[in-house]
Amino acid sequence: MTMTTATQSRQQLAEQLKTDLSRGLTKEMVMQRQQLGRNELQEEKPPSLLQKIWRHVSDVASLVLLFAVVLSTYLAIAVNGGWTKPIVIGAILVLNIVIGMFQEHSAEKSLSALKKLNVHEVTVIRDGQAQVISATELVVGDLVQLRGGNQIPADGRLVEAVALQLDEAILTGESEPVKKTADALAKQATELGDRRNEVFSGTGVAQGTGLMVVTAIGMATELGAIAGMLNRTKSRITPLQKRLNQLSSRLTGVAIVGGIAIFILGVFFQGEPLTDALMIGVSLAVAAVPETLPIIVTISLAHGVTAMAKQHAIMRRVDAVETIGGVNVICSDKTGTLTQNQMTVTDYWLAGQPQAIQVKKMALADENLALMRLMGLATNATRETVNGEIVEVGDSTELAIVRWLAKFDQSRAQFETDYPRVAEDPFNSTKKTMATLHRMPDGRYLLIVKGAIDHLPVTQTAAQRAVTMRIHDQFAQKALRVLAVGYRIFDHQPTESIEALQSDLQLSGLIGMIDPPRDAAIIAVRQAADAGIRTVMITGDHLETAKAIAKQIGILKPTDQVLTGASLRTLSDEELTQRIADVSVYARVSPEDKIRIVTAWQSQGATVAMTGDGVNDAPALKAADVGVAMGITGTEVSKNASDMILTDDNFETIVAAIATGRAVYQNILKAVEFLIGVNFAQIFLMITAVMIGWGAPLIAEQLLVINVLADGIPGFYLSREPAEAQTMQRPPISRQTSIFADGMTRRVAVRTTTFIILTLGIYGLGRFGLANNDPMIGSTMLFFTLALGSMIDIYPIKTRQPLTWQSIRGNHALNVGVCLAAAFVVAIAIIPGLRELFSVTTMPMLNWVIVGVAIFIPSCVLEIAKRIRLKRQDVPQMLMSSD
Repeated sequence: MTMTTATQSRQQLAEQLKTDLSRGLTKEMVMQRQQLGRNELQEEKPPSLLQKIWRHVSDVASLVLLFAVVLSTYLAIAVNGGWTKPIVIGAILVLNIVIGMFQEHSAEKSLSALKKLNVHEVTVIRDGQAQVISATELVVGDLVQLRGGNQIPADGRLVEAVALQLDEAILTGESEPVKKTADALAKQATELGDRRNEVFSGTGVAQGTGLMVVTAIGMATELGAIAGMLNRTKSRITPLQKRLNQLSSRLTGVAIVGGIAIFILGVFFQGEPLTDALMIGVSLAVAAVPETLPIIVTISLAHGVTAMAKQHAIMRRVDAVETIGGVNVICSDKTGTLTQNQMTVTDYWLAGQPQAIQVKKMALADENLALMRLMGLATNATRETVNGEIVEVGDSTELAIVRWLAKFDQSRAQFETDYPRVAEDPFNSTKKTMATLHRMPDGRYLLIVKGAIDHLPVTQTAAQRAVTMRIHDQFAQKALRVLAVGYRIFDHQPTESIEALQSDLQLSGLIGMIDPPRDAAIIAVRQAADAGIRTVMITGDHLETAKAIAKQIGILKPTDQVLTGASLRTLSDEELTQRIADVSVYARVSPEDKIRIVTAWQSQGATVAMTGDGVNDAPALKAADVGVAMGITGTEVSKNASDMILTDDNFETIVAAIATGRAVYQNILKAVEFLIGVNFAQIFLMITAVMIGWGAPLIAEQLLVINVLADGIPGFYLSREPAEAQTMQRPPISRQTSIFADGMTRRVAVRTTTFIILTLGIYGLGRFGLANNDPMIGSTMLFFTLALGSMIDIYPIKTRQPLTWQSIRGNHALNVGVCLAAAFVVAIAIIPGLRELFSVTTMPMLNWVIVGVAIFIPSCVLEIAKRIRLKRQDVPQMLMSSD
């Protein structure tokens, strides 16, 4: 970190840094100090390709498939078991790994973007001579010349400053340039924005010139501290990843237990050959893994990415689509996200009047026009229409004035036609006023002074002064920025300088301005609250301004607390965690504060979205479950650290993205329910058949057809299902909520049981009832019943409401997918080569009729169970309404 140098004199500074503040370092001193390190940011070494591959291979589901590949390969070599199984299962394994790497692939460009903020060349003074060097060669004690347009190459203390202003927004969030001084401060300031004689790496010189002495380089700078936080900050596993991992573990656990049981029963009790027992193990492994689930999840997430892009939200990480659907806390910046990012005059007061008036109730009366004329004439900002677009240039405060004029079809240019400016005294931070002199239409001269009321030399009685300050305080209580204007009229052109004329002014009035909240943001915060989502404001702005905006938007309730960054830093992590749910507004916070707020919420089980636009926001964006960067005002660093970029910088876009994320998650759950019901049925079917002495009724190739084609193809199109009704009137799904919650366990159990009973009955009927103990007939009927039946019952699964003809027709792509999958399955039955490949046989018409009836039984059972459940849920609601 930067040394504590703000309070030191030039002599103390030179002694501490062992440098000459006039001639700079010598060549020998530079060479010696360069041994300590270069002025560059260090990046954490990313995992290698092999490490990434191993992370996915070590996944439970992948290990099961890997076991199946190894075992089937051994059987193909040892006993000529055929290469179909190892090739097909191996291809699926590779595809799953590739998809997994694609899902997590989000190139870590944050550090690269930070590095770009380091200037390539700077002008330094060494041995008394100015020379241009690479910024990476800077060392502590170097003297660096600064001028307008430069970027600061390292942290430093100013030793010279002439009208120097720096843009520090990327670090502090302050939207306006900060005036800098070379004078020592009375005491060391803790906030970056208050360290007026220090400069920081990555910030820019807005105007003026200066000379800095380097106090910190590379990772020791404030920018380096952020880079270090980015290196240390790890993204949490998404709720979906956690739930799918748990699902894979359960499926695998059942398969392993079943496989061991089958192996023991087959080899030791039924005397089956070891090869056959191993083959059943391969089949059971295939049955346990929903091979197409990763692909379906990716397709669903990709569909969500497309939908969100149309809503002005660009997703940088595909899996963040699901995560944002589970967000229950939004930590939002104020400026530009919740507010319009435009200073606006909202209230005004005419001197002599008892009360102020809101601009929205203002009429263009003569007295109001007079106040507007004075404010407009004493302004340098411009607002013009160029090629059909409005172009504004100037200070944010003065731009608020010209917008006020434009609202009533007035302009500074119109006023200056009748009142041309003849002299100007520019704004000065010391006197906090600006003055202009104008020639009036009648030949007299008008002096206008605009600025802070306590610095305006107006002539008032005590009673008048009391009214003025009462109105001023009312404006301040509303967190308005207050501007006063006074005037003085001269019969002839004054001969004195304009500075000497500024006395005995007559007060014209006050105006109050603020960056107002977006109307849409107020609605969006309310919608978020209805959806069980808490909105928290985290801003670098002043506390009173933040409180006022938060109250208007609906974030700050009467019982909620507010905290400044300074107060927050007095709390331990445990104390902050205890208070986190009570605080709705944080003001004047640092990058470290933002991370602490995010992690405190996460420690309470919350899924947190964090917005930001500056470099100082990047670590918190990365730490949050969903980092949301601003696309218009955001820096490249914040965008690269984020999961989602708002192309319109609007808070309401976040709420819309949450609604889309919830719909995506609903569809993923439907896909999980659709796939695993059949997987569980296959596992128990295989185990039961072997235990009762029938042997394995399905081979691995048949199971792959069911899992990959019959279920996989229709499952791809579940992503197109519209959101269920009242999606945003339900609370968010907790990170601790199981994937089997909300009735899924019951629905899967009904479906699994139905398929087990149905398929065992069909197999037994085909093998023993319709054939003379012919396993081929039984397995063929079983295969087609399971393949066709499991794809048809996607319809009662795709909607939680009773199935109607309209809902069946609603998803055209799904209907095409079902027909396509059915065509593949039927092709196996009628094409001779495919029959032999997948071990099915021809059957009499009676068998096909039985299969044709049986395939609709699961759908009927699921739909009946759904309607019974919905009817039971309606009964308590009817009783409540009757009460």
